[in-house]
Amino acid sequence: MGERDKKTQIVVVGGGAGGLELATRLGAHYGRQKFDIILVEKNSTHVWKPLLHEVAAGALDANLDEVGYRSHGHRWGYRFFYGALEDIDRDSRQVSIAPILDEDGREIMGRHRIRYDYLVLALGSVSNDFSTRGVAEHCLFLDSRIQADRFRAQLLNHCLRVSRTLQNDPNADAMVRVDIVGGGATGVELAAELYNAAAGLRHYGLEVFDESRLTVTLIEAGPRILPMLPEKLADAARAELEALGVRVLTGTPVVEANARGIVTASGELIEADLKVWTAGVKAPDFLKDIGGLETNRNNQLVVRPTLQTTRDERIFAIGDCCFCICAGQTRPVPPRAQAAHQMAATCFANIDALVRGRPLKDFSYHDHGSLVSLSRFSTVGSLMGNLVGGRMAIEGRLARFVYMSLYRMHLIAIHGWIKGLALIAVGHVNQIVRPRLKLH
Repeated sequence: MGERDKKTQIVVVGGGAGGLELATRLGAHYGRQKFDIILVEKNSTHVWKPLLHEVAAGALDANLDEVGYRSHGHRWGYRFFYGALEDIDRDSRQVSIAPILDEDGREIMGRHRIRYDYLVLALGSVSNDFSTRGVAEHCLFLDSRIQADRFRAQLLNHCLRVSRTLQNDPNADAMVRVDIVGGGATGVELAAELYNAAAGLRHYGLEVFDESRLTVTLIEAGPRILPMLPEKLADAARAELEALGVRVLTGTPVVEANARGIVTASGELIEADLKVWTAGVKAPDFLKDIGGLETNRNNQLVVRPTLQTTRDERIFAIGDCCFCICAGQTRPVPPRAQAAHQMAATCFANIDALVRGRPLKDFSYHDHGSLVSLSRFSTVGSLMGNLVGGRMAIEGRLARFVYMSLYRMHLIAIHGWIKGLALIAVGHVNQIVRPRLKLH
C-alpha cells in the first residue's frame, strides 16, 4: 500500500469560487502529512465567474486575474488533478475521471480513478436554454473563460467589419447588433459593459467606430429585469440602460434562435450579429442521478442541511450544483457566489467534524444583498438582506465600492491576507498602466 493510500483522502471536484476556497482551507488546515487534499478541475486556471461579462467585453484581461491551480495548490497544500468528472463509484469510494485529449483528439491521459474518503462536488452551473429551439446552435454563452474569450473575439471582428465599412462609406448604415436573452445580473451587466467597450475602441485603432454603432437588445421573459432587486432599483437600472441606448424588452418570451436573430413569442424576429443566452442556470447534465445520488429536475444534487448528499454522508455538494433548503426556509439557496463562499466554510467545518467524530452543524445562508454593476456608468443594489430583517437600497459610488469588495474578499479567501492585499494593490496599478480594453 502506497503512502498516499494510508492518508485520509479528501477530493474536491470543481475549482470555482466555492471549490477553490474549500480546497485552500483544507490544504492549509491539514497539510500533507496525514491528509491528501485533491482538487479535480477541467480547466488549468481559475477566473471568478461574476467577472466573465467583463472578460467577454474586453474590459478585463483574464490573464492578469486568473489563478493557476498547480502553483496555487503547491502554495496551499493540495494537489491539482487536471480532468473532468465522469462518474462516481460509491461502493469502492472512487471517482472516474474522463480521458484527457489534446486539440487534435489524441489521448494525453487515459481514464483515471481517484479514491476518496470524503468527496465534495462543487461543479457550479451552466446556462439553461430550457430546450428552446436553435439556442444551442446559434447562441453564445458565458459559463467559462473559453466562452467569454470566444464572445470577445467575435465582437471585435464585427466591430472591425463595421469600422472598415464606415471608412469606405461614411454614410453607411452599418451596425454591430447584439441580442442578450435574460434580464438577470449577467445580461444587464454585459449590456452596460458593451457600451463601455464600444466607447473605448476609438482609442485603439477603430477611429470611426463608437457606441453609436452598437445596437443592444435585452430580452426578458418576466415582467421586469433584475427580479432579485427591489422594483425601484430595477427600474433605475432599466432607465440607465435605456439612456445608454439599450432596447429593453420585458414580458417577452423567446421561442427560437436562428442564424438571423432571436424570435419572440409574438413572432418578432430581432436580428443580431451576436446572440447571447443568459436566461437561467442549471447544474451540468452529467450530474443527473450520478452515482445513484438524488438530483432534481435542474440536475442539482439534493443535500441535507449539513450539505451532505441525501444518500451518502461521505459526499457533500456546495455552490450552484446543489439544491439546499435551509432549516425554517421554503425556498432553496440561490445560485450566487456569496452562497458558494458561505457553503465552503460550512462544508470545511463539517468535514473536520466528521474527521474528529464530532457533531455536524446545519448550513445557514445569510443573504448579504444583491449588487449589479452597470460598468463605469452606475452600480445599483440592496444590502444586508435578512441580516437586519430588511434591505437597504444603495446606488452610485458606495454600491460600486461594495461590488468590488466582493471580489476582494474572494482574493483574500484564496490567497490569504498578505498576497490578497498585494493583488488588490496591483489591480489598482493595472487600471492606470494597462490598456482599458483587451483586444487580443
